[in-house]
Amino acid sequence: MTAEFLTHTALAARHGFFTRRGGVSTGPYASLNANLSGGDDLAHVAENRARVAASLGVAASSLLGLHQVHGTKVITVATPWRTGQGPDADALVTNRPGLALGVITADCAPVLLHDAAAGVIGAVHAGWRGAAAGVLEAALEAMAALGATPAHTIAVVGPCIAQDSYEVGPELRDAVLPTLANAGAFFRPGRPPDRQHFDLAGYCLARLRAAGIAEAHTLGLDTLADPERFFSHRRRTLARGGPIGHQISAIAL
Repeated sequence: MTAEFLTHTALAARHGFFTRRGGVSTGPYASLNANLSGGDDLAHVAENRARVAASLGVAASSLLGLHQVHGTKVITVATPWRTGQGPDADALVTNRPGLALGVITADCAPVLLHDAAAGVIGAVHAGWRGAAAGVLEAALEAMAALGATPAHTIAVVGPCIAQDSYEVGPELRDAVLPTLANAGAFFRPGRPPDRQHFDLAGYCLARLRAAGIAEAHTLGLDTLADPERFFSHRRRTLARGGPIGHQISAIAL
C-alpha cells in the first residue's frame, strides 16, 4: 500500500499533504502516523515515514522534521540530521535539492511554500499561537535570505481544523485581534456568549497575503470532520482523551 496524499496545482515543487491512510500503524495510530513522539511503535512510524519519503522521491533519511513548539523559530536546512533529532522550531526552509521538509499536524495548519524562480521551499507548522506570533512571516524572511521573494512565492494551507469545528475562548480572540487589522473577520459567535469560532486557515491566508506573496491557497479540508482521512486533537479532546496519531505534510525540490 502506498501513502495517500493530496496536492495543489499551484505548487510546482514535489509535495504532499499526507492523510492518515496508507501506513502500517494500528489502533488509534492507524495507519500513516508520522509522529515519532506520540507513543506509536517506532518501527511502524519509521516505515510510514519511509513511505512518505518514497512518495516524494527522496531517501527516508532526507525527510526532515522538527520538535515543534508553537513558536516562530525557522531552521534553514543545508544538510540532514538524524531522524528524530530535529531542533526546536516550527518552520524549515531550504534551497538544497533532495531534502524533504516536513511538518506534523493534527488540527494545526500545515503551510507549504515555494519560490520556483529562486528554487527555495519552506514548510510551516502554524497553530494559532505560532501564526499570531508571526511564524509565517518568519519563514518568508528565511526564504528571502536564500534568494526568494514574496512576490514569487506560492503558499498552500493544507488540512486543518475548520471554523465550524473550532470553537475557542475569549483568550484566543483577545490574543489574535491585535495581530492583524481585519482579524475580527476570522471570528464568528459560538453558542455560549463568550465562545467564538475561529477560521485558522483564513487567518493564515490573510497574513500571507499581507506579507505580499504571489498566491495563497487553501485545500479547505477540515481535520476534525473527516476521521477517515485525518487525525484531530480536538476530536480526541471531545472523546475525552487517548493516544493519537499525526499526519505529515512535506515538500521537496
